Amino acid sequence: MRPDILNPLFAEITVLKGIGPALARPLERLGLARVVDVAFHLPSGFVDRVRVDELRMADAGRVVTIQLTPVEYRSGGPRSPFRVAAEDEHGNHVSLVYFGNNPGWARKLLPLGEARIVSGKLESYGQELQMVHPDHVLPLDEGSKLPEREPIYPLSEGMSGKRLANLAEQALERAPNLPEWVEPSVVEKYGWPKWREALARVHADPADQLARARLAYDEVYANQLALMLVRASTRKRRGVPLHGDGRLRDALKLPYAPTGAQRRTIAEIEGDMQQEQPMLRLLQGDVGSGKTLVALMSLLAAVEAGTQGALLAPTEILARQHYENISRQLTGLPVSVAILTGRDKGKAREATLMGLADGSIDILIGTHAIFQQGVNYRNLGLAVVDEQHRFGVAQRLMLSQKGVRPPHLLVMTATPIPRTLTLTHYGEMDVSRLDEMPPGRQPIETRVISDERLDEVVDGVARHIASGGQAYWVCPLVEESEKSDQAAAEARAELLRARFGDKVGLVHGRMKGPEKDAVMAAFQRADTQLLVATTVIEVGVDVPNATLIIIEGAERFGLAQLHQLRGRVGRGSGRSVCVLLRGRALSETARARLALMRETNDGFLVAEEDLRLRGAGEILGTRQSGEARFRLASPEQLQQFLPMATDDARLLVDRDGGLLGERGQAARTALYLFERDSGVELLRSG
Repeated sequence: MRPDILNPLFAEITVLKGIGPALARPLERLGLARVVDVAFHLPSGFVDRVRVDELRMADAGRVVTIQLTPVEYRSGGPRSPFRVAAEDEHGNHVSLVYFGNNPGWARKLLPLGEARIVSGKLESYGQELQMVHPDHVLPLDEGSKLPEREPIYPLSEGMSGKRLANLAEQALERAPNLPEWVEPSVVEKYGWPKWREALARVHADPADQLARARLAYDEVYANQLALMLVRASTRKRRGVPLHGDGRLRDALKLPYAPTGAQRRTIAEIEGDMQQEQPMLRLLQGDVGSGKTLVALMSLLAAVEAGTQGALLAPTEILARQHYENISRQLTGLPVSVAILTGRDKGKAREATLMGLADGSIDILIGTHAIFQQGVNYRNLGLAVVDEQHRFGVAQRLMLSQKGVRPPHLLVMTATPIPRTLTLTHYGEMDVSRLDEMPPGRQPIETRVISDERLDEVVDGVARHIASGGQAYWVCPLVEESEKSDQAAAEARAELLRARFGDKVGLVHGRMKGPEKDAVMAAFQRADTQLLVATTVIEVGVDVPNATLIIIEGAERFGLAQLHQLRGRVGRGSGRSVCVLLRGRALSETARARLALMRETNDGFLVAEEDLRLRGAGEILGTRQSGEARFRLASPEQLQQFLPMATDDARLLVDRDGGLLGERGQAARTALYLFERDSGVELLRSG
């Protein structure tokens, strides 16, 4: 249960004054649904209002606050602005300019002959001074209320800065004083204010770095503490030690000898699975480094020990591909493999559910459907999660409830994640790294080409197809709408079909499952040679004969996604090429991204650089984002505070009795405040 002291903050936003139906959409667009959302919607900048008593041309371009007296109204024609001529106490003139067709409003604000405090940006217009739409016009007795530094908030259409500042003020009034959860020596070392004071200070002065640092640290600390609690709880729970005897793994016929990194990782996993504490391991590997083989060996070890294994894939395409590949590799072995996705209905689904419950199915592969209610395993020993979707702490907890005792858990990332983010999203896990490529793999050659040379690129594709090769053509991201992505892909496929006829296949996210499968199967059989696709092929699609990929509008993709898409080729022993087709207008970041892609195939390097190049709030990218979302901590602050917050959280859990002592109770409040409370719930249920 959330502590009562936080209830005023977690009330619906409608408890704040001045919120009517007109504000519903702007608030929704900003993601502000509760009072706490407004409190944590921090200013992104500020305006310094300089108080002056005389108008000077030298102040043009600055935001000033000054006492003015309106002396004359000047209205031009129907399309001209309404001007109020005003003068300061020294007789200097300025023109206050209002656009729009409602001069009555300006007349009411600025009655002739009555002095007002006016604040806004002073500009020079020829030889004269003017102020267009002053920000504030107040009676003399209210002028002192204007702050000299005014916060600027991120806004949405229909929401003014003034209105948002008023909502923030009300939200702060509802923010309680909370007990201190940070280690006292840390607070003292940095001279940080208490939580509530820090929040008020940032809203009053967005440049207050001490207060911002305090809030960022609190959020990172709550995140790390939640992970430490999950880890401590999992370590306390007793799993089943699994001792595979090697009979299935020894019988497996592999196309190549495993790499040193694969052998090392398999040994680490086997060691974990032999313990009574359930394994919590993250497997980081670059695209094409052979994670699937490691997963298969781990699943076979679980089956050898008399339990079942489950493999969760992020997409239906990938689930079916895993199923086909693993079934093929296990041909002739006494292992029963089944598939379950959201698409499976009726008798086929019933048969699979029965096989799981009676233990006749050894390995189940599927999408998130395999962990839903109603899916019961006879004896689940190992769950492998092919991570590339939101499988965060909460889902990892749900999974741990599935076995009679919690199963061992292996999470695989599709591309490497920067060290910082590994800590923030998987801080409770042990980490293995596959940093070697299987033998015979050649580095992918990456070229960056302007879309002005599109015809040359199409000619190159024609030569590639004529020589028996296959290729992908990935269409650009259009905003964030799947519908427009589909339209872009359909238009490109139409143009390419005019040249290549029925050698062109098309796949996009809005297709029905069976339709998508049919297109992919035709490409895998080489019935089609050019596959036009949206980013649905981003993860794991494996056609070794496809050695050319064209990524159109490459500047619109994030680095991790470009690297992931590039990994669709280079899966055989032949030379592969990735063409990044770019637009003409490139931002500095886009230019840096494309240059890095051309220079390196190293996913670990790409991941670190991706973090450096992206802005706050975009850390893991929308497509790969984990569960943790940081609203107050910037990527730089994450890097700065992670080690310290992780140590502080570990100290609380290991030394100070977790959430029991006085500081523990305060930390419990912090977990609920920053919505990292799955750790608390887990301790209660565990």
